[in-house]
Amino acid sequence: MVGRFTSPFSPWYKLEEEEEQWTTPQQQQPQTNKQHQTKSRNGADDKPFMVDMKEMSGYDKNLYLYSEEMADRPRVSMMINSLANYNATIPSAEESDSKPTKPKANLGTLMGVYLPCIQNIFGVILFIRMPWIVGTAGGVLAFTIVFMCCCTTFLTGISMSAIATNGVVPAGGSYFMISRSLGPEFGGAVGILFYIATTVAASMYIIGAIEILLTYMAPVMSIFGDFTKDPSIMYNNFRVYGTILLWIMCTIVSIGVAFVSKFAALALACVILSIIAILVGIIFNIGGTEKLQMCILGARLLSQVSNCTKDPDGPLWAIYCNKNNTLAENITDCDPYFRDHSVSERPAIVGLASGHFTSNLGSHFMSSGHIVADTDNPDDYESLNNPTYNQVIVDITTSFVVLVGIFFPSCTGIMAGSNRSGDLADAQKSIPVGTLAAIVTTSIVYLVYLLLFAGSYDILLMRDKFGQSVGGRLAIAAISWPNEWVILVGSLLSTIGAGMQSLTGAPRLMQAIAKDGIIPFLAPFSVSSARGEPLRALLMTGCICQISILIGNLDYIAPILSMFFLMCYGFVNLACALQTLLRTPNWRPRFKYYHWSLSFVGLSLCITVMFMTSWYYALLAMLIAGIIYKYIEFRGAEKEWGDGIRGLALSAARYSLLRLEEGPPHTKNWRPQILILVKLTKDLVPKYKKLFTFASQLKAGKGLTMAVSVIDGEYSKSYGESHAAKQSLRRAMNEERVKGFVDTLISKNITEGISHIIQTCGLGGMKPNTVILGWPYGWRHSPDERSWRVFLDTVRNVSAAKMALLVPKGINFYPDSMSKVSGTIDIWWIVHDGGLLMLLPFLLRQHKVWKNCKMRIFTVAQLEDNSIQMKKDLKTFLYHLRIEAEVDVVELMDSDIQTYTYERTLMMEQRTQMLKELRLNRKEKLNIVQAIVDHHHPTGEHSASKVRFKEGDGAADSDAEAETVSCRSGASEDTEKKSKNESFKKLLTIKPDEANVRRMHTAVKLNEVIVNKSHNSQLVIINLPGPPKTSRPESESNYMEFLEVLTEGLERVLMVRGGGREVITIYS
Repeated sequence: MVGRFTSPFSPWYKLEEEEEQWTTPQQQQPQTNKQHQTKSRNGADDKPFMVDMKEMSGYDKNLYLYSEEMADRPRVSMMINSLANYNATIPSAEESDSKPTKPKANLGTLMGVYLPCIQNIFGVILFIRMPWIVGTAGGVLAFTIVFMCCCTTFLTGISMSAIATNGVVPAGGSYFMISRSLGPEFGGAVGILFYIATTVAASMYIIGAIEILLTYMAPVMSIFGDFTKDPSIMYNNFRVYGTILLWIMCTIVSIGVAFVSKFAALALACVILSIIAILVGIIFNIGGTEKLQMCILGARLLSQVSNCTKDPDGPLWAIYCNKNNTLAENITDCDPYFRDHSVSERPAIVGLASGHFTSNLGSHFMSSGHIVADTDNPDDYESLNNPTYNQVIVDITTSFVVLVGIFFPSCTGIMAGSNRSGDLADAQKSIPVGTLAAIVTTSIVYLVYLLLFAGSYDILLMRDKFGQSVGGRLAIAAISWPNEWVILVGSLLSTIGAGMQSLTGAPRLMQAIAKDGIIPFLAPFSVSSARGEPLRALLMTGCICQISILIGNLDYIAPILSMFFLMCYGFVNLACALQTLLRTPNWRPRFKYYHWSLSFVGLSLCITVMFMTSWYYALLAMLIAGIIYKYIEFRGAEKEWGDGIRGLALSAARYSLLRLEEGPPHTKNWRPQILILVKLTKDLVPKYKKLFTFASQLKAGKGLTMAVSVIDGEYSKSYGESHAAKQSLRRAMNEERVKGFVDTLISKNITEGISHIIQTCGLGGMKPNTVILGWPYGWRHSPDERSWRVFLDTVRNVSAAKMALLVPKGINFYPDSMSKVSGTIDIWWIVHDGGLLMLLPFLLRQHKVWKNCKMRIFTVAQLEDNSIQMKKDLKTFLYHLRIEAEVDVVELMDSDIQTYTYERTLMMEQRTQMLKELRLNRKEKLNIVQAIVDHHHPTGEHSASKVRFKEGDGAADSDAEAETVSCRSGASEDTEKKSKNESFKKLLTIKPDEANVRRMHTAVKLNEVIVNKSHNSQLVIINLPGPPKTSRPESESNYMEFLEVLTEGLERVLMVRGGGREVITIYS
């Protein structure tokens, strides 16, 4: 080992009995560590000898090699805390400056997602239409309707969970998710559709509440007469009372959301209690009950009467035997159907034990004006232009598709959890679990209750929509326990609460769309009141809701509502499918249980249900979405079309390029567009074909790659060589299955040629943003500095162009595309480079070669850093990025510069000085280096040591990667060698530059730590230090030596230098 320095000058050191051993890279990994550790334990090596480092920080001591980088690229310890705790909320323009940020609610999965979704999914349809749907469609088709609608929302929930966990999703539900996934055009169209759907939902809830109030609770409030005799009277009541209730609710909402939030808890409690009361009532009445009887004339269902007989003094005789206000005395003068059929009573609630379940499985679809009858005989259900008296009449033509449209709104509300993402403690965990659990829970409740209803009710009662046969009682309320008022009051309050939730959410969604500025004419609705309420948007919402209320019939409003929700859900599925198939780098959902095929099935179901429900409503919704899309896309701009298929393709390409030219891509859309700078052999074939392999693995078959070579010469004389080189590059691209283009450039100066390529390669927005540059393995062998000068000038040019740079070292050891590796990919994160070090291994792991590798991220901490907090913050940051990796913070303890470091620096500077002063051939230079090494080791016999850098098979090439320096034992007796040593004695008095010593100290210490931690890893990724700002050959040669020391003992290294912009984000 190297001993203690007594002076920085000659005699400048003494050798101990042992000498360090230099081995091949495969052997060096464990030994280098051991040697450095031994040096650190040597007391002499741990004392400073030329640099006073007591007043320096840990970064000045241990990371000086990256000092120039840290001037504009902050070190990780400074950035990681702010990155991990970045505020994900998006405040409004008014709030951002004037109001402090509200503390986060930190809601869990139950309170933040599950229960709000339960409240929004369970709605008015369950209480006032579910038994009617079962009775009309029958048990089998009703089950099919409910199951199909629930499958649609479940598959949409899977897609939504993937999108919602692909970063932080602010409030705004589907609008923010779609607009941030598919762009503002789709986002704006879906946002408006979602706004309309939410507004129409408010009107449906209001009409439902009025129906419960007037029909089942207080029929005396009718202001247009007896609505049981004329359905139009009922709907006019709905319109009047609905308008009054709408504006009362708008007034409450305009005052503030505090009351709405408190009322929501009451509404949720009412929903849960009502569902429990229904289940208990079904169990309690399992054997049926005689308390509720229906009067039936022949097969026709009658409205409730006090005496269900044909007695002349009874109410039925007064109804059916009354002609010209005169009661008939003989039954032959009564209504023919009354005369020919008997009257009977039967219980409305038969109970599960009655065995009616199988008889209630068949469908009974009817047309408007038909009579509710127990048979399929037209004589029973058709009035044949005769008076219907008190018989129960069908008010709407029913079919399977109509019932699908009416029921589907009861499956909506799945966005409630994602809308609250800003208040969740762990949104990426709570949203998928809570949403899918709520969908599964409500689906099970719907399906189970559907079957229970089919077995508990008489079929005629279920087909009686408004309960006229039992005195205007709600069927679900009639079976509940302990009293029907539990259901009536609970359903009324829950429906009003759902309506207020819609009137609260819709204006805020409109305001969010207006603030985004994608639809200019909505700008006035971005204004808030002094209390922060969107009053203008609320007024607009009230007007649209008023139009829906004027429809009056819930059964006509529900299909319209279904259209807009299905459009939104369809776009959610489309966004998930496209993101998955396009494999965008930012698509990294933490929710893993999704697949593009499931999203396409969900999309297909949405479209199917839309057209099944109403093809003209479906086309209208699509037309509205298309108009909004085109308006946002063009805003009046004209598109010029060519002729024929080729003209269309050219026009599309032109349009896409112009769109890409509008500005730099958003961080979430950044992906590596690769430019490979390929070095050719004398035969004009790529020297390192593994560069193409690496590019193919990095792109995972997606994106664009350009491979370019520079040929030394004149274009007019070297055109043939250029063409041959292009063909060679194309063959290499095809062999490695790389999608892209190839080109060559002939230049008299290689550096200038590469500079021109970097500046001009690409077209418009399709310019490369990432350069792959091969390592100059033979730079030590080169007769002049051009070998490293081309490399360093390229690094400078790439940095000036704000492009990312990848330098794979040991490229011939990289795996080919047919093999599979397993192990770890280690990232050594020294300085913040925009997240490129995080993104690259993620992209590599998308390829089958690296798929089985795990990621490990190491960062360096000094004594002044809180390494425990750094590790915690780094884990939080990776969690937000949806990247799974092991995290380790390596503490670089303060230590003095070792003698080994000083010796290595001195030898480097002596070699540089010799090559500067003399123009010698390669053999002479090796002799000089040999002489210096012998002078440094003047002791007796010792074994030879070698430093070998081997890459590939080209060991005999002039640019081969093998360099061997043999250190022979003992002092040479050769007089010629002694004379040469005498001529360069002055080189031995060189004092190393302090900055170089500190940079070498960084390289040695980092290499020691990296080899210790990552010697078994499949790939090591590390920040590439910035090149020297000066172009002096000495500085450039030293820089290359620092990089060699930094990567010693590592088989595969990828040195990365970011382009000066963020390339990864926590957002969706």
